[in-house]
Amino acid sequence: MGEPTKILEGRTTVPPRSSGSIDVDGTDQTEREGSRAGQGRVFVSWVRRPRRPRLWFEILLIGVSYWVYSLVRNAVPEQAAAAMRHAHQVWSLETHLGINVEDSINHAMNSVTWLIVGMNYYYATLHFIMTIGVLVWLFRRHPGRYASARLTIFVTTGFALVGFYFFPLAPPRLMTGGDFIDTVAVHHTWGSMASGDLSHVSNQYAAMPSMHIGWSLWCGITIAMLAKPLWAKVLGLLYPVATLVVIISTANHFWLDACGGIVCLAVGFGVSYLVYGRLTYRLPQQVPQGDKPRRERRAKAAA
Repeated sequence: MGEPTKILEGRTTVPPRSSGSIDVDGTDQTEREGSRAGQGRVFVSWVRRPRRPRLWFEILLIGVSYWVYSLVRNAVPEQAAAAMRHAHQVWSLETHLGINVEDSINHAMNSVTWLIVGMNYYYATLHFIMTIGVLVWLFRRHPGRYASARLTIFVTTGFALVGFYFFPLAPPRLMTGGDFIDTVAVHHTWGSMASGDLSHVSNQYAAMPSMHIGWSLWCGITIAMLAKPLWAKVLGLLYPVATLVVIISTANHFWLDACGGIVCLAVGFGVSYLVYGRLTYRLPQQVPQGDKPRRERRAKAAA
């Protein structure tokens, strides 16, 4: 005891073992995994990098997408019996919850002719005008956020098609045994493709979820988050509220249809967040200089 430990001479030092296996070509597995992870980060960075949208491409994309949406929506079997059964189930659930006031609102608004006629036209037109208008505004003023916002509305709409297919639902105005008024038919106005002469080209039982609510809420949130004037923010928030009043007053949707539209929008926001890593409204407003089209960069340099 107490003697220093003797080191054996001539013993070869064992090299440290690698944490990863070595392939035939001499590549360490850890290095390969690191390379793949690096490539994955590069790909994610490339996907999330803001790019200036091309006008011709966006017009084509929106046009084709809406055509496909309409084609799929109207190609879903109407299933009248199932749609009526689901309508009565929804109405029964709302009655149980104590929120079944759609018929009272429908009758009250219908008693004011100028108001309900205006709502019919609101239902038929503003749905498209506002959504396209907000997209154009984002394209021009917020190009860095445009792609994320567009993805949100596309996913929202695509998810709604799932509801149309698996849960055909008759709107209140078509529900058998109900006390609802079809305000378009009564006042002979143009306010719904599912009424009158256009009913044969539109799926009358695609009421769940309500895309009037999904799209209007997307517009309202976008305006409220990105617009600078206070009055614009307020109008943006009031838009989905007004739309909710309209779809109930005209008996085109139940309250729960509106809830379905909100769920679809939440899915759209969620997918956009996963793709871009941030909410649309926290992305940079403008596109970095290096990502602008070559022609635009040359023109700016020449100036």
